[in-house]
Amino acid sequence: MMRLNMTKTIRYPENHLLCQAPGSIFAMLLLFLLAGCASVEETTPETSATYLERAQTQSKGPIRVTASVPSAKETRELFGAPLYLRDIQPVLLTIENQGPSTLNFLPVGVDPLYFTPMETAFLSKKSSKGVSDQARARQFYNEGMGAVSVLPGETRTGFVFTSLDEGTKTFNVDLLSERDKIHSFTFFIPVPGLRIDHHNVDWENLYPADEWLEFDESAALIEALKNFPCCTTDKKSRDQGDPLNLVIIGDIEDVYYAFLRAGWDETETIHAGSLQKTIASFFSGGEYRYSPISGLYVFGRPQDVAFQKTRDNIHERNHLRLWLSPVRYQNVPVFIGQISRDIGVRFSKWTITTHEIDPDVDETREFLLENLAYSQTLTAIAYVDGVGKATMEAPRKNLTDSPYFTDGRRVVLWITATPTSIADIKVVEWRDPTDN
Repeated sequence: MMRLNMTKTIRYPENHLLCQAPGSIFAMLLLFLLAGCASVEETTPETSATYLERAQTQSKGPIRVTASVPSAKETRELFGAPLYLRDIQPVLLTIENQGPSTLNFLPVGVDPLYFTPMETAFLSKKSSKGVSDQARARQFYNEGMGAVSVLPGETRTGFVFTSLDEGTKTFNVDLLSERDKIHSFTFFIPVPGLRIDHHNVDWENLYPADEWLEFDESAALIEALKNFPCCTTDKKSRDQGDPLNLVIIGDIEDVYYAFLRAGWDETETIHAGSLQKTIASFFSGGEYRYSPISGLYVFGRPQDVAFQKTRDNIHERNHLRLWLSPVRYQNVPVFIGQISRDIGVRFSKWTITTHEIDPDVDETREFLLENLAYSQTLTAIAYVDGVGKATMEAPRKNLTDSPYFTDGRRVVLWITATPTSIADIKVVEWRDPTDN
């Protein structure tokens, strides 16, 4: 299932400093301000397909739901107002009911904090030039779709005005029939505009065919996981960084959707636009959910994909990095990863400023386990040694001299695409094959 490649590859000059810097994003911001980033190759993700051509359709029996999400530019053209700048994102839905029962659509299932059509019209008032208040309100009212009933044989189409999610838009469409049965449809729709890091990854060709290791027995997998590197490194593999305290077992697409379903945001690549947004967030203390994450190295390359959960400012967030390893277990890909929690910013002699991490990295590791469990994306969990123990009294340090302590274990998480109750998650008690 290695087919997650939704846009063309975006390449930067190999010798460009912004693409290589492993340290603080703020240091790169200063370089950006001083140098103007004139040598950054300006490329844009493919946007040739319109939002209607990017639509996705799902069917369950006699019910058919089609969803599409206009980009920022398309939204401005549709409504004559820059709704994305107000953190409003329209989602176009078409609900076809060929069944015998009336279906009730509730927009709160798409977004619990959705904007009503009239509210959206009011909020876009200042940016809608040359349009009367009455005409604007009528437009949004006519094109919006609130809580409606879809009769047998009927088709209803309209926009739900949701909170802004850039990158990939994730939402549910829930339809309640007269017999109190819920019909649920889950959508993951890429929206043009962001340059997401994993879009650059050629998953199929990360390793030559003869480098893959296939394991069917747990003892062989345990040994392989123990022998993975303990930590990330810098680009030249000279110094050790954060501990590799995370193992994910799951098909690439399932892993990706599991993190989105659990509320994690994708990460932008480092380019002029993302640096400008990072600058604004850094000095304002505001939120930038997709902020670039510096590259740490495993298997001789920076992370394949990064996810993050931000608080309301850029300095505080949970973030994780994943690398696809050359190991498959029972024909399923195995990822090695690193997770930590940024708790603030401090000065650094190496990179001017850097994020301070919570030194209890095991707590952040357990947060991820609980987060994915509550999101019903786990089938099993286990633990394996491999990081190496470090105590609070004698901590180790990462590449930016932030101390951390750990029990030395990695959590192993089996990801599922089928929602699984916490009560059904299997706890795997692995016995170390080297123990007598």
